[in-house]
Amino acid sequence: MARLPRLAVAGHVHHVLQRGNNKQLIFVDAEDYQRMLGLLAEHARSEKVAIHAYVLMGTHFHLLATPETANGLSTMMQAVGRRYVQYFNKRHQRTGTLWEGRYRAALLQPERYLLNCKVLIDLNPVRAGLVARALDYSWSSHGHYVGHHVDKLLTPHALYWGLGNTPFAREARYAELVGHGLSMKQHTELMESVLKGWPLGDAQFVEDVQKLTLRRVVRRRAGRPPAKRLSS
Repeated sequence: MARLPRLAVAGHVHHVLQRGNNKQLIFVDAEDYQRMLGLLAEHARSEKVAIHAYVLMGTHFHLLATPETANGLSTMMQAVGRRYVQYFNKRHQRTGTLWEGRYRAALLQPERYLLNCKVLIDLNPVRAGLVARALDYSWSSHGHYVGHHVDKLLTPHALYWGLGNTPFAREARYAELVGHGLSMKQHTELMESVLKGWPLGDAQFVEDVQKLTLRRVVRRRAGRPPAKRLSS
């Protein structure tokens, strides 16, 4: 079966995942992480993509982002991916591909899933056993949202601003959300969505997304399509 084109819609929140080929390391040390953050900042700005959250792991990275244009996200990811591979191969004296193919992405209904996705992103290093707390990990957006430091790469989403009337209230409420974590169901639905590329939201959200694209946005039913009835 032919692979569906990746779905991207201007003005909508996208959960993005890029993995290293064969689970190989794509970041070896601090210089690699910093280079990726620099490239993301440069191309997010030039392509008008608002990055709401990120985490850079050794073998993959997640983004939560809203592009202003339909092509902005893909253009940003292609430019970042190409330039990072050139840098990484030269620095580490290697050749060949670095990525596991094209990046994965899924649209999210913000009201239902944006904050959960931010929590998933922040807790990636904790789930991997790298740190005990999200705040202990250097290469994510978590520290910005709990008031630990300022990260100029980030554009907070309106739903984050809605967590409180003051910076302290927002930071405390967000830290509380991360502390509660996600259920297995919440984690699974977010990951299945980004891996398979289907929009994640209620029926009305999916219907509205379908009106914006010619690409099919829901799974077809398993099995053969029903045979057409002949008119009598």
